[in-house]
Order: sequence, then structure tokens, then C-alpha cells
Amino acid sequence: MPFSSELALIGALEFGMNPQDALFYASFGNCLAVLLNYFLGYFLYTLMHEKIKKSKVGKKAYAFSHKYGYFALLLSPLPIIGDPISIASGLIRLNIFYFILIAFSLRIARYYLIIFILQ
Repeated sequence: MPFSSELALIGALEFGMNPQDALFYASFGNCLAVLLNYFLGYFLYTLMHEKIKKSKVGKKAYAFSHKYGYFALLLSPLPIIGDPISIASGLIRLNIFYFILIAFSLRIARYYLIIFILQ
């Protein structure tokens, strides 16, 4: 069952956790989760690549996703659409280095912003 990591972070801070520790643990857990989502999509591609290559719509969607995939990652920290974007990033095989750079940075920045606002 999904749980809001933002609520967990706020709860940890309210119960007196050190903000640096809370930032580290929230970021670490969320970055691991987004990496898992990427690899789920990456391995899902091996099951679906024949269908994607044979379909006219699949080919167009794949090309479109590759063209705008890195821009879509800017929306990946958002609560509802972030996981599907991360899975799609693996499915279209975005470069793992750039994926980690963008997705991890944005997640850490999101938690930092929450802590900054609460201080």
C-alpha cells in the first residue's frame, strides 16, 4: 500500500528527528524506490519490445517518449504521476546516468524544500 513519503518526513520532524537525518533517510528511500521503478520498466521492455516495434502507434509513442523523456522527468517528483514516469523512463531505456542525475536531484530538492518550509 503506497504511503506519502512527505507525510512520513513531516511526522519524523514533528517527533524530533534531526532534519539532516530526516533528509537523508527520506531521500535515500525515495531514490531507491525510483531506481526500482526504472528497472521495472527496463525489464518490462524485454517482454513488450516486439509488440511496440510491430505497432504503428507503438513506434510513434516510443519515438515521442525518447524525444521528450528527459523533460518528462522534471515531473517525476510529483506524487501521483512520478512512479509511472519513472517506469516509462526504464521502458524507453533512457540513459541511466541522466535518469539518476535528474530524478534523484529533484527528489532530494523536494525533501529539502519541505524541511526548509517547516523550519
